[in-house]
Amino acid sequence: MNQTEKKSYSLEIISYYTGYIVLISSSLMAIPALTSLMFKEWNPLLDFIISMTVSLAAGLALVMFGMRMKKEKPDVQWKHGFAVAALSWLILTVLCAMPYWLSGHMKSYLDACFDVMSGFTTTGVVLLQDLDHISNGLNMWRHILTFIGGQGMVVLALTFLVKETGGAYKMYVGEGKDIELVPNVKGTTRQIWKISMIYLLVGTAVLWVIGIAIGLKPVSAILHAIYIFESSWSTGGFAPNTQNIMYYHSLIYETAAMVIFILGSFNFGLHYAIWHGKRKEIIKNIETQSFFITSFLTVILALAGLARLNVYPDAVAGFRRVVFNVLSAHTTTGFGSIYARQFALEWGDFGIMIMVIAMLIGGSACSTAGGIKGLRVGIVCKGLIMDIKKLLSSERRMKVYKFHHIKDQILSEGAIKSAAIIIICYIATFGVGTLLGTYYGYPLADSAFESASITGNVGLSIGVTAPGMPAAMKVYYIIAMYLGRLEFLSVFALIGYLFGGVKKVCANYRER
Repeated sequence: MNQTEKKSYSLEIISYYTGYIVLISSSLMAIPALTSLMFKEWNPLLDFIISMTVSLAAGLALVMFGMRMKKEKPDVQWKHGFAVAALSWLILTVLCAMPYWLSGHMKSYLDACFDVMSGFTTTGVVLLQDLDHISNGLNMWRHILTFIGGQGMVVLALTFLVKETGGAYKMYVGEGKDIELVPNVKGTTRQIWKISMIYLLVGTAVLWVIGIAIGLKPVSAILHAIYIFESSWSTGGFAPNTQNIMYYHSLIYETAAMVIFILGSFNFGLHYAIWHGKRKEIIKNIETQSFFITSFLTVILALAGLARLNVYPDAVAGFRRVVFNVLSAHTTTGFGSIYARQFALEWGDFGIMIMVIAMLIGGSACSTAGGIKGLRVGIVCKGLIMDIKKLLSSERRMKVYKFHHIKDQILSEGAIKSAAIIIICYIATFGVGTLLGTYYGYPLADSAFESASITGNVGLSIGVTAPGMPAAMKVYYIIAMYLGRLEFLSVFALIGYLFGGVKKVCANYRER
């Protein structure tokens, strides 16, 4: 096979699997279409019919281009798997923005793509106009996007594989996941969806009962329960109303949502292990250790800082306004129990800095959460302790250092280096976003807060994200959300593939 044939073969592989993911994900538009039909929302129904037709046609065209991949066992390499994951997200962002644009609630198609990427990446910031009066169909679509995005479109598509393929794992890793719950990828993706769907049934039922208890009508209560669960579990932060979680005026509702988003921020492997009787994982796992330490410290520091400013008068207010928001930031959920500008006007620079740190750290790897991840923070901290111990110990004494993440693993230089590189990428992305915000005239604290929220896929806003902000910031925020959710590697691989340098990227990843 000559060079031209190899390039054509690679394009067909990427096209076929990208088209497959687009077809599976686009078919989900049937759910909001049915929702619109139930509530007799005829214009939104037409919007979804048009959008689904165009999206399915695009997916089918991509599959047809690579049709020979169906007839033979393709040699799917790391470059193909990573490129498929990264490219499918971009194509789906453009296609899934159509219902937003057709609804008339967006100022531009760029704004529509912004909101879709925010949903897919479980970020939760919005540019949508008049949120309180959008259709039930569009609201359902918004929350489906963030629910699917939390698990991953590739994870969804691989769940429906007829039979295992050699490239499935490479596409799975390309979407920022590497946990193996069972020996094969298809089985793992199905376990992820099984976990999510069981929590969906239980969590929605709990929120529905609470919703009725606080005065919502049964139909409204079930819709809100679905929306809030999907956003909580996927740590997405979308809400059906502009007041976000404050709309419910209920401590019980907020607490239930908080329990759900903390659970959602934990590794799927941890859920699977606990469900199979390994309850000690909660204590032994490096991620839960990291999460409880960093969340405790950020909550205590935020409470101390705001107590000094006398912002909240009692313990209940402190819990609802401080603990809730810090944990929402730390789990990268983005539900806000105060208005955006209150962060700037009431929390002060110290409070904002604590929130920035919490948002950048984020939740667990292989969960629905974003951010740097507790696993990487734990590995780097343990690596630092390991180096200090080595310096203080005898040179003759050789000791193997380990950490526990589902199973005991060796704390190698490669693992520490890999974690450090991703942390540097997150900090660099955050730094560029902060610089861009200050360039356009936003205060430094506001720019840092918003950039941390975008980079960590959090969704809390200090008031910077708005339809009227510069287009360059919208584009950069879309890129930052995209990079943060896919954890850089697959995006770098796609760029490398486009520019012919993907071999080096994938070789480096395999070595790590």
